[in-house]
Amino acid sequence: MLGVVKVGTSSITDERGELYDAALLKLCGDVAGARAAGHRVVLVLSGAIAAGMPALGIDRRPADMGTLQALAAVGQPRLLERMNAMLSTYGIVAGQVLLTPYDFVQRSQYLHARETLRRLLDLGVLPIVNENDTIADDEIRYGDNDRLAALVSHLLHADALVLLTDTAGLFTADPRLDEGASLIEEIVEVDEALEQVAGGPGSERGSGGMAGKIAAAKIAAWSGVRAVIAAASAPGVVADALAGTAVGTVITPRPQRLPSRKLWIAFAQGSEGRIVVDDGARAALVTGGRSLLPAGVRDVDGAFEADAPVEIAGPDGKVFAKGLCRYSARALRAAAGKRTAELADGHPHEVVHRDDMVVLP
Repeated sequence: MLGVVKVGTSSITDERGELYDAALLKLCGDVAGARAAGHRVVLVLSGAIAAGMPALGIDRRPADMGTLQALAAVGQPRLLERMNAMLSTYGIVAGQVLLTPYDFVQRSQYLHARETLRRLLDLGVLPIVNENDTIADDEIRYGDNDRLAALVSHLLHADALVLLTDTAGLFTADPRLDEGASLIEEIVEVDEALEQVAGGPGSERGSGGMAGKIAAAKIAAWSGVRAVIAAASAPGVVADALAGTAVGTVITPRPQRLPSRKLWIAFAQGSEGRIVVDDGARAALVTGGRSLLPAGVRDVDGAFEADAPVEIAGPDGKVFAKGLCRYSARALRAAAGKRTAELADGHPHEVVHRDDMVVLP
């Protein structure tokens, strides 16, 4: 059983934002227990920014990108040094792999990352993956280690993605505010209602929150990977989650696995605009597997540039697809409704090519 285990910042730091040795020791013990049970583990470990804050005398997570990147640069080696010391007591050798989600777009980088991780696993090394926060931009703000872990599970064809956090799983409401909230034990399909239940970021030290976990679980499900959201504090949680023992919230995988590039288009990028199409275009895209042509476009929302990710909605406003638009918003407004013969020379015949589009459930 191959599992990608992601641990959030709030699960390994104390209330002051400093690394919490007891939590790190517990994590190392859980990973060692899972490996002893025959599972192969890749650990995606957040906490570099939080680890750098006390070293620089900063007690609240800043908002500006330059300071966040500086904190990550200071905190990353401190975090790995602490982890290596603890893992060595179990005879485990760890290897650091720094990635960004963009490594999953370029084919050569994708293959190189996969080969590196597979080789580390073959050598008995525990790969510790983190986002390359020192050079990343928007990812730092949006808690991309959740999404990064899901993309790693896709890359390695993992059996499970285990998202460890400071709650027992996804609840019907925020258990901190509603005593009647109950744990959701299984999710078959991540829909808009569930995403609303997940809410926003969970702590000042982290950035993903439960919303980030649900987004990651959706990526995993579309990758054919079972996802588990569970409490990092639960005894033996890593081995239990990988073995399929009832723990936390389980998100079942979909039967069809999206290719990595389409997975990136669908879930790993935020939309920069929206295109509204007519019923004929919607049918052609959903049932006919066709590309979107200017003739089917009825409205354009946003101020995006060419090649930006956009949502595609029907006349009822419901989004049914996502893709990379070959027009800028301004150019598309001018071309909307025109047939191919009416387009000016040099304008793309497709607004969104079918190879750059994912039809959503």
